[in-house]
Parts: sequence; structure tokens; C-alpha cells
Amino acid sequence: MSNKKILVIDDSASLRQVVGIALRNAGYDVVEAADGAQALEKLDGSRIHLAICDVNMPVMDGIAFVKEAKRRAAYRFMPIVMLTTE
Repeated sequence: MSNKKILVIDDSASLRQVVGIALRNAGYDVVEAADGAQALEKLDGSRIHLAICDVNMPVMDGIAFVKEAKRRAAYRFMPIVMLTTE
């Protein structure tokens, strides 16, 4: 099993569930957040190998999350994939 951790950020619980199931079945550890602000709380210094992020979310949208995450030295080079229905 891979010990790689992926952060899935989306306000849709069903989308987080589907993406999470696929990633867990592929052997990844998955951390979920419902918006950008919640996702920032998950950036606690532990290694996140990839973030998959929606664009339009309440509280903090995906673009604001990316800007804030990249300001943190530990996450400056964390790959982020934007996944949206737009």
C-alpha cells in the first residue's frame, strides 16, 4: 500500500465520497475537507502529496485556498489539481 496522502477538497459530500473511494481503492490515504478554510486546517505540517480541489465552494473558494496554501513553506510545492464541474 502507498503511504501517499491526498487531500480532497469539495463542498459536495457525494463527490468527495466518490473520489475518496477511487483513491483509497488505489492505495492512497485520503483526507477530506468541505471548503478551502477547512482544508487549510488540515495543512498541519504533515506531508500532503497531492490536493484535488474544487473551484467554487462556500467560505473559501479553491483559488483562495491555492493562494494561501502556496504561502506556507511546507506546501509551496504541493501539487494541486483543480477538479470542477464548471
